[in-house]
Amino acid sequence: MKIDIRSMDLNLLKALDALLDERSVTRAAQRLSLTQPAVSGMLTRLRESFDDPLFVRTQRGITPTLRAQELAAPVKELLGGIESLLQPRAFDPATAQMTLHLASTDYALQAVVVPFLARLRRHAPGVRVAVVPAQHLPVYERLERGDIDLALISPENTAPDLYARHLFDERYVCVMREGHPDAQAGVLSLDRFCALDHALISYTGGSFCGVTDEALARLGRSRRVALSITSFLVLPQILRTSDLIAVVPQRVVADAPGLVVMEPPVAIPGFVKTAAWHERTHRSAGHRWVRSVLFDTCGCGEPEAPLELASFQQKLSP
Repeated sequence: MKIDIRSMDLNLLKALDALLDERSVTRAAQRLSLTQPAVSGMLTRLRESFDDPLFVRTQRGITPTLRAQELAAPVKELLGGIESLLQPRAFDPATAQMTLHLASTDYALQAVVVPFLARLRRHAPGVRVAVVPAQHLPVYERLERGDIDLALISPENTAPDLYARHLFDERYVCVMREGHPDAQAGVLSLDRFCALDHALISYTGGSFCGVTDEALARLGRSRRVALSITSFLVLPQILRTSDLIAVVPQRVVADAPGLVVMEPPVAIPGFVKTAAWHERTHRSAGHRWVRSVLFDTCGCGEPEAPLELASFQQKLSP
């Protein structure tokens, strides 16, 4: 009778492999963490399946029959293939070839992606990164479909069933060129702040009102916004070549040459930056490593402890 060992019970094949190696039912049982009667019962089933005694007793234990010897190599090969299939592939950053699709806001592109890419390139030169805009993006659907692998967004835009990680808390600062008439004092009064011409970032385009104006309105004050643009990337150059000032996230202008940074004379609420990803990539060795590089870049490099949005927001509450 012809037997296809690929269709057999995996535990029976493991028992046969152990018996062939150990030449002892007792030692095979110890190796498999089973009782001796259990292994004896499995040997009986193996004999029935192959219609062969497989092992005969000797003074030193058991000796395989010719049929059992013929099975030794294919059984080991089959078990080795199954083991490699069940083991996750090792990830070597130095030789890895993969593509990361990353959704980012214009702000995160400057504050997070730039330093993240510098670190990533040093350790994993074969990892390609495709960055797409996160504004107005159906993030959950695109993460689920695999169009993107990781999104740099805010907690309120993170769906409850995504994995999410707090990257950092951001605050706002006031910035102007080094030669600005008000740069030497190192501080701006509220009156002077309201009197100067401002530049503002409007993601939707065309707006002349933002969180700074809302904070001023609570004090019964207002400012003059002379310029509204949609990108942080060009703002430093505009400020260096004009007397405009701007209130921007601190990380956007950190170490920016030719600019002076000072505290705004009005309290402006900051915001939280979050990384979010889907269950689809959560256990991938490569994606876990890439996320660890991102977390280290943002200064939150402890082991992954993803939170659902509800508990994530609760953790951030003062």
